[in-house]
Amino acid sequence: MSPKKYYVVWKGRKTGIFTNWEECKKQVNGFAGARYKSFKSRAEAEQAFSSNSEQEGANLEQKPGSAKRSPSKSPSNKKIALSSSEPIADSIAVDASCLGNPGDLEYRGVDTATGEVLFQVGPLSRGTNNIGEFLAIVHALGYLKKLDSLIPVYSDSKVAMLWVKQKKIRTTLKQTPANAELFELIDRATSWLQNNDYPNPILKWDTKVWGEIPADFGRK
Repeated sequence: MSPKKYYVVWKGRKTGIFTNWEECKKQVNGFAGARYKSFKSRAEAEQAFSSNSEQEGANLEQKPGSAKRSPSKSPSNKKIALSSSEPIADSIAVDASCLGNPGDLEYRGVDTATGEVLFQVGPLSRGTNNIGEFLAIVHALGYLKKLDSLIPVYSDSKVAMLWVKQKKIRTTLKQTPANAELFELIDRATSWLQNNDYPNPILKWDTKVWGEIPADFGRK
């Protein structure tokens, strides 16, 4: 059983201390400028809330592992600081896993700050890791476009980021009946890129400094 947490909301639909994530999420999900943080004890939560240490909560939310939250719906005029010694918490991180080359492929996107899985696709037969990374980025961009969100997308794949920029993939993988579903997703992804603009920065995850990307499947 996971340790009990207490959630402080400084800015949200309602403010206060909440004893479960679902109640906290109702107050902050989609609320522009929401400020909240999880604590291991009620005493810590009460102290943080009573001292109105809103800025403290905002700063501590910059590291993965804090309270679950969905990507915020950012105002169209909101500017995002891209230079930081730490990853931007309000973002989506994507990654892929391929068991074999080609092999069974999966990809997913997670909330960078919490690791909450926002979408996951697969397994898809006879794919490659680069293709999975590409599909994951495009999926994240489409996901954020529906939310009208400006937050960035992190990837640890330079190849996939280049393919997205070029709006096409460069692969020697051959289409077969076994991977027909995968190639259908590739066609849909490239078509989406060719027919949609997106404001979201696609940023390189600094694995050497920050460790494995939060979306990593842990199968290395």
